[in-house]
Parts: sequence; structure tokens; C-alpha cells
Amino acid sequence: MSDSLDLIRDWHQQLDSGQLTELAITDRVVAFDSHFANWNQVAECPVPVWFPRDVTDTNLHRFMQSVGMDQFDDLKKWWQSDPDLFWSRVIGELNIRFKAPPEFTVKYDDPRDPQWLPGSQLNIVDSCFNADASAVAIRYQQPGEPMQEMSYGELQRQVHAAAMQLQQNGFVPGDAIAMVLPMHVEAVIAYLAIVLTGCSVVSIADSFAAGEIAKRIRIAGAKAVVFCESWQRLGKKIVLGDRIRDAIAQSEMESVAAIDVATLLAESTEAEFTPQAFPPDHIINILFSSGTTGDPKAIPWTQTTPIKCAADGLLHHDIRSGDVVVWPTNTGWMMGPWLIFASLINGATIGLFGGSPSGRPFGTFVQDVGTTMLGVVPALVRSWRQSGGMEGLDWSSIRCFSSTGEASNENDMKWLSASAGFKPIIEYCGGTEIGGGYISSTMLQPNIPAAFSTEAIGSRCVILDDDGVAADEGELYLVPPSIGLSTKLLNRDHFETYYANVPENDLPLRRHGDRFVRLRNGYFRAGGRTDDTMNPGGIKIGSSEIESVINVEHSIAESAVIAVTVDAQGESCPDRLILFAVLAEGDHPRTSETSLKRRLNQQIKKEINPLIRISEVHFRDSLPRTASNKIMRRKLRREFLEG
Repeated sequence: MSDSLDLIRDWHQQLDSGQLTELAITDRVVAFDSHFANWNQVAECPVPVWFPRDVTDTNLHRFMQSVGMDQFDDLKKWWQSDPDLFWSRVIGELNIRFKAPPEFTVKYDDPRDPQWLPGSQLNIVDSCFNADASAVAIRYQQPGEPMQEMSYGELQRQVHAAAMQLQQNGFVPGDAIAMVLPMHVEAVIAYLAIVLTGCSVVSIADSFAAGEIAKRIRIAGAKAVVFCESWQRLGKKIVLGDRIRDAIAQSEMESVAAIDVATLLAESTEAEFTPQAFPPDHIINILFSSGTTGDPKAIPWTQTTPIKCAADGLLHHDIRSGDVVVWPTNTGWMMGPWLIFASLINGATIGLFGGSPSGRPFGTFVQDVGTTMLGVVPALVRSWRQSGGMEGLDWSSIRCFSSTGEASNENDMKWLSASAGFKPIIEYCGGTEIGGGYISSTMLQPNIPAAFSTEAIGSRCVILDDDGVAADEGELYLVPPSIGLSTKLLNRDHFETYYANVPENDLPLRRHGDRFVRLRNGYFRAGGRTDDTMNPGGIKIGSSEIESVINVEHSIAESAVIAVTVDAQGESCPDRLILFAVLAEGDHPRTSETSLKRRLNQQIKKEINPLIRISEVHFRDSLPRTASNKIMRRKLRREFLEG
């Protein structure tokens, strides 16, 4: 132990001297690896890339002190044994505003079907404006243009004006209004305005093809689509208006209004908008997450879900008043709404960049906006590392990073930590149906690259092997209740999806579909999906959705797509899609493999999303199937990984 403490102390002295900041990022990593070369001889865990120093200056420590606790393990026992009192204290810490207070925080006969905040009335948007009206709510910049900012007071004024406009256009509480917008300041205003009126946002990513947009409009029963005609990205004009009108026509629904966001925000009204209060289970957002077959699952977020977002932001990501939170995302995915609620409820500033996050202009924005928490997906970090485009920037304002959406690579995450002078990376694994994370990291524990240090605060999980026995490796199951967990789906049987046929256990178990390994020191590493859902580019999608596009190709008789999370060197990496195809008669693999992959990726780009691409194509005489004729993708994955 003393040897490891000496290594840590000497490393902190190097960091304090400032000599490492003069090095290129890759050279900082070399210095780190050299310094800790003997770590495995003195410690029984992977070497952390960051060690806590002054834990008193963290939200989590302050919260623990406020409830009379000094040890994290004591906090964990409390949140798992008394969720009612625990979440009551968290809700008080977040200053959630109620028009009528709850009778209890949570009550239930069956923990799989809890009632959160029974008897209360609230409008969750009110809790986004607790900060001083003069404080900065959003800093935003378009490439090549000056930085701009919007105060909390101005944001609230514009949100109320847009809500009044929606009301005057005839929308009433309970109506579903789709949003297909890039993550610009207009998207934040429109999102909050829709929720403020009591309507439900239907979240649709702007990268989807018209047919996929139409599918989501139809599933959610949207009465309108808020969109923008076009915008610039990487010097190219992205035209969205024609795609939206095509999607509305394909949805085959009557009277779906197309609302240009510029018109919505430009039309002001003299009347004052008075927000209504609603029950806690009132639906504010409909998001989509793919299953393994058929249409994507339609997951409703209620007014309690933002509490989960804000709690994770407070206790895991250390977001506080005056911070600047930057996370390249979109309101079509859960991290867009998460960013809005986790930042604003905690009184922080949202940083929005109008260009691509892959290039140096984004890195310069991160520097200039004074980012304190930067969120990423691993694929983005890998591109930064490989391009070298972030060298020479000053990211010292960053207090922590967060990574989600895909399995992380240890070397990429070590590089990311070094880019800001060795700061912690809050690994964050969760789901749309959770409203945040179920396993994560904290600012109180040493930070090991690509590893999770704890179950998410307020959550409980168990790992079971293939025989349903508690183990250190296997499928991870959630233990309800926890605020944010979905209680219904719009187009699926919720119980069948998450609770039916789970292994018998003393605890109520909820299926999520991820595999995990618990390390010797109690940390966790992700082991991929147990089902056929995948996350290429951070986009959760079912294999069948991709295969339905692939199987239209005339040269393919049948296909199966798997995702792998290791590269050719055996290192973990973002999901790569591998296609196994049985060719129709007359096609020859030696002459068609390259052209086939090119054609298929063009079709996937057109029909689904340009961020989803096939990495490799492998031809087979047949696909392995079960006795009931289901394709055995797990067997294909195992054969591929074993070479």
C-alpha cells in the first residue's frame, strides 16, 4: 500500500509542477504509463487515471455531509434500503418546485409498479428556472461567428412566448408534438415550451430518413412536427424541410401540422402564459429505443424522469451553479433532454456548438466557453485521438468528462483524461427507459479508464450467470424501484418486455440486456449486449431494422448483423457492425464483397441513418438457427471473435 501511495503522491507532484501540460497529449500518456509501469506489482487493480484529492469540493461529499454520512458504502446501503427517504432528500437538494406537495415520495405494493410523488402537482419546467434571472443559461456559437449567450431570464421569456404561441394555435395538454431539430438554442426553447404547455415532445433525430421519421410520427400519434427548413454543417447545407413534408405524407395521418421553428419563435404575443400543473406521471416526452424485432419501442418520460437526469448530473457529474456543460447530442436521443434538465435544474450553463464535434473548431469552443463538464461518445474520442486535432488546446477548465452510448476503450479514455491534464471520466451506462444511468463512476473514487466504480446512486443491480446464479460475470439486472425507470410503453407490453421470464430471485428483477464483469476491486467493465440490440455511433437500434434494409438487396438471400466491441488488436472499441450474408444464386463473393458493402451502406444511409455503417461483410452458405428457426446471432458473434 505504501508503495502505491508513493506513486500517487509523486504523480500529483508532477501534475502540480505544470510540466506535463507542456507536452503533447500523446506524450502525457507516455509519461503516465512510464510512471505507473510497476503499478500491478504494488496494487491489485488496474491503474486509475485519476485519484481524488480534495473530495470536500464535490456535490456528492456535500450531499453526504448534509445527511450525516461520511462513507460512500453507508450512502449506498441507505439508498437501497429506504428509497422513499433517500429520494425525498435528493428532490429537496434539487429544489424541485411543486404546486401541490406529494403525500409520499414513493409508495408501492409491487416495486415493479411504484407510484412516485403521489398527490403532487407540478410543471417540471418551473424547476429549470431556479437560477438567478441574470445567470447565463446557454452559451452558443455557430462556426466562424462570435460567441453568444442567453440568460435564464431571457430563456424563460422566450419559452413562455413559444408556449403561448402553441396554445393559441390550438394545442392542448396531452397532445403529442414531434421535434426534428439540430441541437441549437432554438431546440432548447421549443422543447421546454412544448413541455410547459402540457404537451408531449416526440423526440426524433434529424439524421433519420423520411420513412423512419414517419414511423415515429405514427407510433406517437403526433399532431405536429416542429422543424427547421435547413442549416449548415461542415460547410454543407442540410435541407430538412422536404424530408419532413415527405415524412408527414408517409405517416398517413390526418392533419399533422408542419411548424417551422423560426416561425414559432418569431411570432410573439402580448398575452401572458400561465403554466398549468400536472400529476407526476404526466407524459412530457416520447422517445424511441429499438428492440430486437419490429418497430422501435416508444418510451414515455414523465415529470419524474427529469429528476433522475438532474440527480445524476448533481451526484455523478458534479454539475453545479456556474458550471458550463457541453455534450454534443440531439433532442432525438435521450442525452438531449438529459442535457437540458441536468444542466438547468442544477443552475448550470448549457454550451451548444453549431458545427460538427469532430474537428478542431469544436475543441476551440470547448476551450473558449469555459467547459467544466464535457460529455462524449467513445467513437468521437477515438477520432480526436487519431486525428491529433485537439493538440495544443487549453481544456484545463474541465473538472470531469463523461462517456456514454458505447463501450469505452481504455487507451482512448486515458488519452481523453490526459487532454485536460488528467481529469476523471464519469463512465455512464443507462438507457432511455431509465432516464439516466444505472451504473457509473463518482468524483469520490479513483477513476479507472473504461471502468465503472459503482451502481448509479439511487439504483440497485445484480449480475447473474447463465444459470441465474449471482456471479461476477454475466447479465446485469436492475432492482426496482428507482425514480426514472419506465412503467409503461406505448407500443409494447411493459411487463413482458422487462419483467417476464427473468430468473427467480429474492429480489424483483428487471431485464435490461447488458453483460458486465465485476473486477477484483469491485469495479465493473461492460461486456456488450445479451440480445440483438446494438449501439453504433451511440444510436441504439435493433438488428432487424438494419437487416430489413439489407434484405432488399437483390444479391442477398438472407442476412444477420451483429455488433462487436473489440478491434483487430483485441482492444475494446465502439460498436462495429459485421454483416453475415447468404448470397442469392449466381453471385460470386470474390467479385462482389467490396461493391456490396458500398451499396448497402448507401442504402442504410438513405433509409435509416448515415451514422450507421457496415464495417465488414462475411459470406456464408447458411446462417445458424435455433429449432424454432431464429437466427443465432450470439453464435455468429462468438465465431467471429474466436476467428
